Amino acid sequence: MTLRAPPLSAVHRRADASFTDFGGWEMPVEFESIRTEHEAVRSEAGKFDVSHMGQITVDGPDAATLTQRLTTNDVTVLDPGEAQYGAITDEDGIMLDDTVVYRLPEGAADEFLFIPNAGHDGEMTERWLSERDERGLDATVTNRTEEYSMIAVQGPDAPDLLAAETDISLSALSRFEVADGVVAGVDSLIARTGYTGEPGFEILCPPNGAEAIWSALACQPCGLGARDTLRLEMGFLLSGQEFHPVDEPRTPYEAGIGWTVALDTEFVGRDALEGVAADGPEEKLVGIELIDRGVPRHGYDVTTPEGEPIGHVTSGTMSPTLGAPIALAYVPAAYAEPDESVRVVVRGEPKKARTRSTPFLDR
Repeated sequence: MTLRAPPLSAVHRRADASFTDFGGWEMPVEFESIRTEHEAVRSEAGKFDVSHMGQITVDGPDAATLTQRLTTNDVTVLDPGEAQYGAITDEDGIMLDDTVVYRLPEGAADEFLFIPNAGHDGEMTERWLSERDERGLDATVTNRTEEYSMIAVQGPDAPDLLAAETDISLSALSRFEVADGVVAGVDSLIARTGYTGEPGFEILCPPNGAEAIWSALACQPCGLGARDTLRLEMGFLLSGQEFHPVDEPRTPYEAGIGWTVALDTEFVGRDALEGVAADGPEEKLVGIELIDRGVPRHGYDVTTPEGEPIGHVTSGTMSPTLGAPIALAYVPAAYAEPDESVRVVVRGEPKKARTRSTPFLDR
């Protein structure tokens, strides 16, 4: 299968980035090193090409009704220029994806824009179209993934860097707000969102304007490797790791994002999730920090100190910021409190570990 390439692919190749297949896209995984890029974001700023994320617009008289029906949060509370995080669930309350839904600023051509994960844009477009047609709703659903580039600039210096290149008053843009503006001479949407835990923005622009914006942001280019270690230190979910409808079927309550579920709205999976909310999930996603030496990896077993299997790691790494091995793992709810003594089986060896609340970093 031919991999999809972001509009900045040639720019990244000129910078000698290394590439990886991610969600059907050929994306840069690192430019210098994961540690260098990670530390730049934590201490100064870094820029990421995140054009592999999907972009789908929904407009028309029933756009809000349709989007509400297919996401767990309450989109009806969004004013123009506001955004929210939510999940997309099936009838059983199992997460198919997580997403950010934007109600676009007044004057934008489309009322809503939502961002599915890499490789999910076709599937989610069809899901919206099918629900629209089944319910006879009046809404236009358009997959615009090929019409947008998406660049993230993240880190303590990100606001000043971007402010020098835009006509938007960034200080007036609160977290999870989006505005129309010009960046480096390119008409763009600028959102105060990100996936690193640091101050930052995500910029959506036409593909032919991406290079101008990328070049204007004078900071460390970063790949998906650093993006992963940064999000893991914050305990943020990764599709295909912390949830997958077949390989890791989880509800928002198990995955630790129950706060995105508005049970007083009507959405696919609501009835199933009402029961989970009432009874509590049997398993929960927790942070784990190793005490012994070793690096936890996806799929490693989590056991009691006596060796009884109780769960498994979904994501793990050596935290560049903490200098300690950290992981996310599903364990029974009884073991989900912080400072529970557990073991992580690393290459056949049980390593001492303890549960941690997330985020691992205080941000």
